[in-house]
Amino acid sequence: MSKNNILLRVDNLYKHFPIYRGVFRRQVGAVHAVDGISFDVRTGETFGLVGESGCGKTTAGRTIIQLYKATSGHIYFGDADLSKVKGADLRRMRKRMQMIFQDPYTSLNPRMSVNDTIGEPMIIHGVSRGKEARERVENLMEIVGLNPGFASRFPHEFSGGQRQRIGIARALALNPEMIICDEPISALDVSIQAQIINLLEDLQSQMGLTYLFIAHDLSMVHYISNRVAVMYLGILAELAPTTELFNNPLHPYTQALLSAVPIPDPVLEEKRQRIILEGDVPSPANPPSGCRFRTRCPIAKELCAEQTPEWREITAGHWVACHFA
Repeated sequence: MSKNNILLRVDNLYKHFPIYRGVFRRQVGAVHAVDGISFDVRTGETFGLVGESGCGKTTAGRTIIQLYKATSGHIYFGDADLSKVKGADLRRMRKRMQMIFQDPYTSLNPRMSVNDTIGEPMIIHGVSRGKEARERVENLMEIVGLNPGFASRFPHEFSGGQRQRIGIARALALNPEMIICDEPISALDVSIQAQIINLLEDLQSQMGLTYLFIAHDLSMVHYISNRVAVMYLGILAELAPTTELFNNPLHPYTQALLSAVPIPDPVLEEKRQRIILEGDVPSPANPPSGCRFRTRCPIAKELCAEQTPEWREITAGHWVACHFA
């Protein structure tokens, strides 16, 4: 794969949140939210990042876009190392990367009209003001399927799906190269989810966008993504092209996740075996030794507690962290 084709490269990224106790606020531990993940995203593709709630997907996305400072590791966007960029340079980089947040009910300021919400990034970055900015806002509203006549309205006057469209328009305001979509459909009705996904696909083809698509809905990730990484308790368990991952999952955790996805064929659905995982996800403040997944893994052996599995490439582009893959 050509290095010129890589837009984002995440190299051994860690994000730990300190735990403080007592009157003197002494650090007694840390939450290992992201614990040494590496992957790259190619220009123009949709890269899916999946896993159950609490596995660190959202923290990874926010650390990549520098809403959180990384504990260690590197994030290369184009030629720049975002983990070292600060101040005015970071602000310039933010024009190239934007984010769509999970909850359209809390990610919009209730005191700001739609015009102000979508227009704010343009004013902050000095892209356009006044009449030019208003025209750009109306154009963006049309692009995402909203009536430009509603620009003076406030978020409480819109449905969840319409609010998420406002969030998408705001993310597009600066013509970014890449958008991090943090579970953009999980708070929406099922009937609206498909509309938002189709809108994102249309925007990608029109504007040449690159997406990092964070989700826990595997069927939606299967539909939209070119490649998928599976995350568990702060680490990557598996990474592969979408078709390869869904047809030939190698990690026991991926196999368990995929066994829970319903198949719209009653005959096949009845024949296939569900993998039910035992126990609960361990605490990220005290992760298990060796393999993170071993406490719930149906094929775990002593080796899994003693050694951390190596992140290795089994076939071209198919990476997995399991001793027995």
